[in-house]
Amino acid sequence: CESDFSKDLAEIVSVEETAAASYEEETKENEIETKTKEQDVKYKTKEAASLDKSSGELSSDRTTVQAELDAILEYDAKIKEECIAKAEPYAERKGRREAEIAGLKEALTVLENETALVQK
Repeated sequence: CESDFSKDLAEIVSVEETAAASYEEETKENEIETKTKEQDVKYKTKEAASLDKSSGELSSDRTTVQAELDAILEYDAKIKEECIAKAEPYAERKGRREAEIAGLKEALTVLENETALVQK
């Protein structure tokens, strides 16, 4: 009976030592994993802050560039409007032509009168 007891005790001690060693090993692995995860959190937090800052700067740059583009497009439209020959309305052409004809008739009348005066 005593040998069974000693044998059982030795077996229990062996199991206990194995369990304790396993516990210690698991604890160390958990500590290492915890430290690694904490470092990952620090790194990711810094990276997130950096990305937020970059995003803000890029958004600001985009707004500035969009404003420049809008101004350039507006200027381009204005220049194109000035450069494209527009058909003059018929009424304006007719009025200008009639005024020119009237002026030429008046000049012809004046020249005929002067010629008549010179010949006399």
